[in-house]
Amino acid sequence: MKTRAVILAGGEGSRLGILTAKRTKPAVPFGGKYRIIDFTLSNCVNSGIFDVMVVAQYRPHSLIEHIGAGGPWDLNRDFTGGVRIYSPYKARGASDWYLGTADAVQQNFRFVKGNFPDLALILSGDTIYEMNYDAMIAFHQDHNAALTMATYRVPISEASRFGIVSIEQDYRITSFVEKPRRPASDLINMGVYVFNIETLDKALWEDHQRPDSSHDFGKDILPRLINKGERVFGYPYSGYWVDVGTVDSYWQAHMDLLAENPSIDLNDRSWIIHTRTEERPPVRFARGAEVIDSLITDGCIIASGARVERSVLSPGVRINSRAVVKESIILTDTVVESDAVVEQAIIDKRVRVGEGSRVGAIKPGKEPVITTIGKNSIIPPHMTILPGAVIGTDASPSDFSSNLVKSDEYIKTQREAYEV
Repeated sequence: MKTRAVILAGGEGSRLGILTAKRTKPAVPFGGKYRIIDFTLSNCVNSGIFDVMVVAQYRPHSLIEHIGAGGPWDLNRDFTGGVRIYSPYKARGASDWYLGTADAVQQNFRFVKGNFPDLALILSGDTIYEMNYDAMIAFHQDHNAALTMATYRVPISEASRFGIVSIEQDYRITSFVEKPRRPASDLINMGVYVFNIETLDKALWEDHQRPDSSHDFGKDILPRLINKGERVFGYPYSGYWVDVGTVDSYWQAHMDLLAENPSIDLNDRSWIIHTRTEERPPVRFARGAEVIDSLITDGCIIASGARVERSVLSPGVRINSRAVVKESIILTDTVVESDAVVEQAIIDKRVRVGEGSRVGAIKPGKEPVITTIGKNSIIPPHMTILPGAVIGTDASPSDFSSNLVKSDEYIKTQREAYEV
């Protein structure tokens, strides 16, 4: 059976705040050296699927640059698959910005069905997990399914964020409700689908012709197929899976990597997470530097007397003398100046935290309140930025009216105001 993977990577990811101000959600850095989409791309190639489409829309430039011709994933192929990126375009016919996830696939369906695949593997490009799609495809064939969706159990308190699945003992799905206020079950839809190509073609075309549709897989396509009595089955997945769609879940997923027994083993050579990397020098730890339970990427410098604890540092980060970084995610080429303290924060690329400044704080016994700082921002010396504050992209010292930024305050920069 010939399978073509279609990765939906057009999401704005607004709940990630300043992390998606200048990039699409699947292109957000993760785990020091990766991008979120690397996990889905690597799942494909580790499962033996080398025919991949990526459907992009919102701010795709970082994503396009990162994927390139697909070399790091062995997807730089011309005649036997490879990776291709598609974005919205204007044409004489009905083409425009994608109205929903189903519309994104419908507008590109002539490419989906090119060279006559038997199955379409529809994937989300913005979740962190390791999954063997080959096993799911075998399940799909064994059950003679028209559609198979991957299912997962979450705490019932979180279930309302997802589509809720009801399932019989033979794994056949009997009902599906997208994001109910009061979920009846903790079994959710992961956003991973195997479609027979004919089923997908018919469902998308019927949906395209309905003026009352939101043209979304979860809201429209899946419930209709189930209600029509199509053979829709749920594939049970029990590994690690997290939708890093909020600042809190993004931060927690990094903390999961730092656990004594991490949920995802990035050193597992049987399931490599591939990515595009750049040449950086080795990490340098100066005399007296202290690093505890952290992930430190190439090119980082930890100066004398600096301390990094339970944190993830992307390439080229510099922590200067006597600075402290604790339970934080620091992205590429950021500098934390001497005597500064950063706690429970997410700091985007090329930020400079001024000498003696304090960003965020850990409150013992309380849930973390994450502080975020946007790309290219400069935090003046001796600033105090309280937990939960947000500093926009490209902030300069002139954007701060005092040396205190309160919790829940958003410093909207002059550059942001101009771009809006």
